[in-house]
Amino acid sequence: MSRIGKKPVDLPSGVSASVSGQTIEVKGPKGTRSFKATDDVTLTVEDNVVTITPRGKSKRARQQWGMSRTMVRNLVTGVSDGFKKELEIQGVGYRAAMNGNTLKLNLGLSHDVDYVPPAGVTVTAPKQTEIVVEGIDEQLVGQVAANIRAWRKPEPYKGKGIRYKGEFIFRKEGKKK
Repeated sequence: MSRIGKKPVDLPSGVSASVSGQTIEVKGPKGTRSFKATDDVTLTVEDNVVTITPRGKSKRARQQWGMSRTMVRNLVTGVSDGFKKELEIQGVGYRAAMNGNTLKLNLGLSHDVDYVPPAGVTVTAPKQTEIVVEGIDEQLVGQVAANIRAWRKPEPYKGKGIRYKGEFIFRKEGKKK
């Protein structure tokens, strides 16, 4: 039994959901998102609560049950609150700045890195050493943050690079004489 799937998803005020076939569309103050569930689950909306139930007792139906419930919860959270990932830059001379819609990164490479975020994601640099990625799609926000981090991952000796805020980097001891 899926413990996650059993829990219904509550719709906060200002958020509405509609089901047509296997597709659920969620509208909220930040936008509209939709998700197409597999044929292994049934989606129902009653009294500001979305309920997901499996169709049968197969292993695939139980897997899709929990996954579909999590996807619907992410839709509701995205259109009501949105998602946010914070990155911090550490290293001498490493910095970030916004140039219009483009994120300009100085990361010690022979050239500056210009990153244009995809539609639906907002990237800001409140300080030279901070980057904030925001949007209503959790997967897209996480992917954009990972793409930015991939330009200069934190290295284990000095800890230089781009890291998630609060991320712990296991440090190694340097070479001995």
